[in-house]
Amino acid sequence: MTPTEVTYTSYLKLDELLTLQQPRTPKDDADLATLLSEQFFIVSHQTCELWLKQILGDLAAVENYFLTMTTPDLERSVDLLYRSSELLRLLHEQLMALERLPVVDFAEFRQYLGRASGAQSSQSHQLERVLGSADRPGSLFLSFRSGLERTGHDLEKIVAAGVEAGSFHRVIEAMLRVGNGYFQWKIGHVGLVMKMLGEQPGTAGTSGAAHLMGRATMPFTELHELRGKVHEMRRPRAG
Repeated sequence: MTPTEVTYTSYLKLDELLTLQQPRTPKDDADLATLLSEQFFIVSHQTCELWLKQILGDLAAVENYFLTMTTPDLERSVDLLYRSSELLRLLHEQLMALERLPVVDFAEFRQYLGRASGAQSSQSHQLERVLGSADRPGSLFLSFRSGLERTGHDLEKIVAAGVEAGSFHRVIEAMLRVGNGYFQWKIGHVGLVMKMLGEQPGTAGTSGAAHLMGRATMPFTELHELRGKVHEMRRPRAG
């Protein structure tokens, strides 16, 4: 092997990556199962942050494609939006895996976490700003609506047209899928915290599950409202 040859280990930097899981539980105070449970907890959250990095990168690219609104760029946006929705599904499945964390082990090593909390995840907060909430549109939807207005398209007419709107329809379908995936991930997190902590406060001083429930809202309110109007348009008129 030549000095510059790329291997699986060097390409993925595995020697470095696999040393980044460092449980804080003193080895003398815990059995192996507890140490492995904390490692499991760390791996789950590190993986979550890696997927968030990918999702944020993909959605930033979509916002950039919305600057042009050409058919090729819209179709690329559809690809990236559906990939983001699949990654959100993976994040939800990771929560399901975390349910295999024994509560007694979590209670044992949680005391060593200090104030470290998922509530401090800057990438999670950034994703909230990108997708928005039920009360506030995020940058992704604002970029899409701005692109439509700039190119002379009407959002309400596009939603009403359905598949006849072509690429615009596929973008909307993909955005709604991302929104649903995001909401399911957030609700899954609430369920996990309730299961693991009950009514205990979060490590960062939040109210725990209640704090998470307050942030679990569905993005793209305007799109949902316009989809509702489609049903109203097709209701039979009296008389």
